[in-house]
Amino acid sequence: MTASVLRETIIIGSVVVYILLTSVLAYVLRSRTTAQFMVGSKTLPAVVIAVLLMSEFIGAKSTVGTAQEAFEKGMAAGWSVLAAAIGFLLLGLFFAKQIYNSNQHTISGLIEQRFGNGARIVVSLIMIYALLLVNVGNYLSGAAALTSALHINLTASAIVIAAFSAIYYVFGGLKSIAYVTVLHSIIKLAGIAILVAVAAKLTGGLDPIREGLPASYFTIDGAVGAPTISAWVLGTVGAIFSTQYIVQAIASNRDAKAARASVLMSAALCLPLGFALAFIGVAARYLYPAQDSLYALPVFIDKMAPPLAALVTVSLVASVLVSVSTVALATTALVMRDFYVPWRKPEPDHELRATRYVALAIGLLPLICVFFTPHILALSFFTRALRLSIAIIALIGVFLPFVGSPRAAVIALVASGVATTAWYLLENPFGIDNIFIAALVPALVLAADHLIPGRRAARALAAGAPDQ
Repeated sequence: MTASVLRETIIIGSVVVYILLTSVLAYVLRSRTTAQFMVGSKTLPAVVIAVLLMSEFIGAKSTVGTAQEAFEKGMAAGWSVLAAAIGFLLLGLFFAKQIYNSNQHTISGLIEQRFGNGARIVVSLIMIYALLLVNVGNYLSGAAALTSALHINLTASAIVIAAFSAIYYVFGGLKSIAYVTVLHSIIKLAGIAILVAVAAKLTGGLDPIREGLPASYFTIDGAVGAPTISAWVLGTVGAIFSTQYIVQAIASNRDAKAARASVLMSAALCLPLGFALAFIGVAARYLYPAQDSLYALPVFIDKMAPPLAALVTVSLVASVLVSVSTVALATTALVMRDFYVPWRKPEPDHELRATRYVALAIGLLPLICVFFTPHILALSFFTRALRLSIAIIALIGVFLPFVGSPRAAVIALVASGVATTAWYLLENPFGIDNIFIAALVPALVLAADHLIPGRRAARALAAGAPDQ
């Protein structure tokens, strides 16, 4: 057996064994009721939820995508992950308890409490649309990692990921995924640490990289630019405040105090990852400037001894599996809560069985679009822009309840979804990021509804009070 064959055998064998073992674990811990499937029966420890939150937002898409952006634009790409630490900090301080005390496990349910059923349906549709695109990025980033490590084509890699992640979200549910994610996260963090160490060894440290790359690679905004970084922070904070799987995870805590603690712990876990992933991408640019930026992170796997290469490959697979699973589970929760259950009104046993079928379909659907999206981070922040518009509506509903009406909320959500998508497809005209469009449109619509005299009078009449 040649050295290369032995190497691939070790890596492939490690990946297969890991997937099989964690699949068995997910099945053993599987959810047996709809409550366990959706919110873990509200029995999960805060530290488990914290790890789940961190892994949901810093998954394969963020790890591979941040390294790709750093390869192209410098260390400032780390802001794409540091923004998550900021978002979780703000969520923990100002909103986590409100989410938990609402007794809702879907973002559409939270919106419905303030703006009614019409807004709930629109929010659910926008979030489903956004989360399906999130999994497109997850499949693409995971396929890129497997293609580089296992030397199989992109199509085969994506199908492998889809097939095995299905076990997690079809059978496991949130109860199982949360516990298996702790193992995934330990492996993922170990893999990132190894990648940083190997990159540092091959480059000789940071000084040679500074000398070999443009100075902009080491400034606070790099070639990314302050407007884009501001958009990243705004979009990430908004997405964290509104994303379905964040709401679902927070609802799984034992009480409101634990909900806040879990979110604050996840902020601390995110903080060092931004610097680590940016360094990996910059090191790849210094060493291999002519390669495709998509492989900025996976390229280092080929430079490792087989045992380390196997561990890092497994860490990437772990990251992909948890990312795909939590997003598919969150999308399933929206479809079941907002569409299937109101329509069919199933018995508990039938509801759990139907949930598994819906989860399978939702998990596989994004495969159709995987090969039409070359830049992972751009897609990632577009999906965050879509979710930001929901966050704007939710925050106005909580903190400015006198602003806007149910009809205005529906118009705002539809207008924002259409405008943000169009802006993204037009590649951000005038240098204005689509995230700013997502933030501005709903705020303007609700403000106009509040300020137009006729609308104020109609609301006052409906409330049985004189117009102020």
